[in-house]
Amino acid sequence: MNFKCYCTGWSLVAGLAASVLALPCLAGVLTLDEALRLAENNAPSLTAQDAKIQAATSAAIPAGELPDPKLLLGVQNYPIGGPDRWSIDQDFMTMQVVGIRQEMPNSDKRKARIEVADAAVDRASAERRVARLNVRQSTALAWISSYSVERKDVMFQDFYKENRLLSDTVRSQIAGGRAQPADAVTPKQEAAQLAELQDDLVRQRAQARAALKRWIGPAANDKPVGSLPDWPIETSGYSHKLQHHPELAAFVPMTREAQAKIREAKAEKQSDWSWEFDYQHRGQQFGDMVSVQFSWDLPLFPDSRQNPKIAAKHAELNQLEAEREALSREHTQQLEDELADYERLNRSVNRNQESLLPLAKEKVELTMASYRSGKGDLKSVVAARRELIEARLKQIDVEEQRALTSARLYFSYGESAQ
Repeated sequence: MNFKCYCTGWSLVAGLAASVLALPCLAGVLTLDEALRLAENNAPSLTAQDAKIQAATSAAIPAGELPDPKLLLGVQNYPIGGPDRWSIDQDFMTMQVVGIRQEMPNSDKRKARIEVADAAVDRASAERRVARLNVRQSTALAWISSYSVERKDVMFQDFYKENRLLSDTVRSQIAGGRAQPADAVTPKQEAAQLAELQDDLVRQRAQARAALKRWIGPAANDKPVGSLPDWPIETSGYSHKLQHHPELAAFVPMTREAQAKIREAKAEKQSDWSWEFDYQHRGQQFGDMVSVQFSWDLPLFPDSRQNPKIAAKHAELNQLEAEREALSREHTQQLEDELADYERLNRSVNRNQESLLPLAKEKVELTMASYRSGKGDLKSVVAARRELIEARLKQIDVEEQRALTSARLYFSYGESAQ
């Protein structure tokens, strides 16, 4: 009975110890999903856009309100000559005045100002979606590049292992009299060339992590783990989603804002008005008085005042429409280029997997067999091995390029259109 309890206790302790020891293995790794989450939480550009939305929202609150009223204080008809000069209460016309004035912009102008403010809020929200697209897409591109570098680094361990096997084979051939002593240098030369390639890999790793660090900070130093993303690419459906691209969609509130500004400029041709109420205090022997007055703006010269402003706002709207058309054409070209490039890279990946890599491996095996049998030379073996190394590195390169292209397509026309 006690023995079973002890066994159970030791099992629990062993399990806890294994869990604790496993924790460091989980630390210091970075998946693509985690990188995207960190980027959205930490990107200063998104923080700036959030502040811009808040500013536009706050600015929209007073957009349609009346101007603040004005308090009027003064003295009217103050005598500076005659028997009542310098007296404030002897002349019946002298009055101490306190009043209030309220300006009343016309209703069309106030409505247009509200529309401008609301469109500005929508424009700020659209610009945040553009910024979010840039953050997520750039983070994904940086992570893919960093992950591809790590894949190459793992592959170099295989290269060095195969190089050691080649060195053993060469020594065996020399010992058996089937190779020249000078052949012993060749594996060392190959190892040095591998070291040069790996030095360049160190540079690529530093650049990839620097690009990733821009978006997620120190977490970019963690090792990227997982696999290359496999986003669904709709080669035939993306053209219909082109107008949903955040950069093009942002022109909708921008156009609404420009149109509202035109209506606001046109409203300047309508009269604004104001009212004023005054209380006028006179001397004790005279009665106090009140007065009410109204005033209207008179837009009598629209050709030199309001019409040029309206024309300017129309020109700004035309500019927006032209810029949107230019950007739409640019995105159409980019989409077609990206889709064509994706198809090319897809074929290249399949060709490497199904043909080039197997053939390169077969060539190495055949040349090595010939060398071991004394029918081939070491030069052919080294050349075949170099071709295999290049083919394996190229395979990672084309898979990386395909993943980068699919990321640009997915974030621009797949995720953003959902």
